[in-house]
Amino acid sequence: MTFSRRLFTRGAIVASGAFLFSWVQDAHAGSYLRRAGVLLRGAELEAKTLRARFHDKELAKLTHHLALARVNAAGEMLVPKEVKDAHPHLLLVLSAYERAADGAVRGSQEDLLVSLARARQEARIFEALLKQAGWTLPRS
Repeated sequence: MTFSRRLFTRGAIVASGAFLFSWVQDAHAGSYLRRAGVLLRGAELEAKTLRARFHDKELAKLTHHLALARVNAAGEMLVPKEVKDAHPHLLLVLSAYERAADGAVRGSQEDLLVSLARARQEARIFEALLKQAGWTLPRS
């Protein structure tokens, strides 16, 4: 094999490796973003339902159990380095939704509303940090 052909072959291998590495990085962040999106959409749907049906204690109890499960799941998630600065805000969002559901269980409409406002604020911060890192949450 000639020197130029070996150089070309090595270059092609390096380029392929770089492409594969970048694809793997995207796959990790993409998986994280899909998981975070599922957690957030579920929490938002339940919060909207709770707010409209504040006096339904059984709904509040169920929603609180689901919110606790979301907090636990998010705490155990594998977080790619590309989004590691945003992840604590996802945890704060989900914790605020959990406190909102807890407020509904206890019959405290004020706790529900204050916690929902905190959840929305942290969600904006979470999405802003993702955007700053070059990522966005999938909407479906």
